[in-house]
Amino acid sequence: MPVDIFVKRRNDRLLFFAALGVLTAGSIAVTKYDAVAGFTSIGKALVWGVSNFYPDAHALTKLPDILRKLRDTILMSVAATTVAAVFALILAMIGSRTTRINPLFSVVARGLASVLRNIPLVAWAMILMLAFSQSLLTGYLALFFGSLGFLTRAFIETIDEASIHAVEALQATGASYSSIILQAVLPSSLPQMVSWLLFMIDTNIRDATLVGLLTGTGVGFSFDVYYKSFHFHEASLVVIMIVVTIISIEMISNYVRRTVL
Repeated sequence: MPVDIFVKRRNDRLLFFAALGVLTAGSIAVTKYDAVAGFTSIGKALVWGVSNFYPDAHALTKLPDILRKLRDTILMSVAATTVAAVFALILAMIGSRTTRINPLFSVVARGLASVLRNIPLVAWAMILMLAFSQSLLTGYLALFFGSLGFLTRAFIETIDEASIHAVEALQATGASYSSIILQAVLPSSLPQMVSWLLFMIDTNIRDATLVGLLTGTGVGFSFDVYYKSFHFHEASLVVIMIVVTIISIEMISNYVRRTVL
């Protein structure tokens, strides 16, 4: 019997890799992708990047404007994430099996979180542009709805895992719903929730650059303008500042997790 199981697993793996190989070959044939030319062009791309994609003296004169756009992008990301976290906490309380008031409301909250979470951020930006055109509000709302879905799901799982025993103990003593929330749910779940919030801020600062390309705002739009106008030195400066900012934010988040949480 064990031998048959191992043979079945081996055959399943072989079948999977065979199907993957056929799918890859079919994709290359349909798209007419030249794999050899793709790999050989990597060297040329690196040479071009070293020769053209670096900040020069003239690009540094654009640094104040780039920093202002970067500031706007960071503030928009933080604002969208923190506001979404407040609403996500409310939905998580409703959706969690530990703290839910009504099973129907719990299903609705979980369903809403699933829908919001599974719509890509780019899709949110494109949908919202139909109503709000290219503006900071469009970028803000795209980040807000994406964060709301993700954080609601994360908070629900955190509440279910972290506070179940404390809630059961307080329920056995006849404690009120508000006492359970304040004395059991929040104290046991808050550190993990803050960790998820910091993670979402990191993610949104990265994603806000892409959203800016679509909504015509922030540092993403600055990169788009410089790159499309062949100002590669300025575009490279934008990329460098984005990378430095993301690394700095991640270091701050890791420090907060280590020392505060």
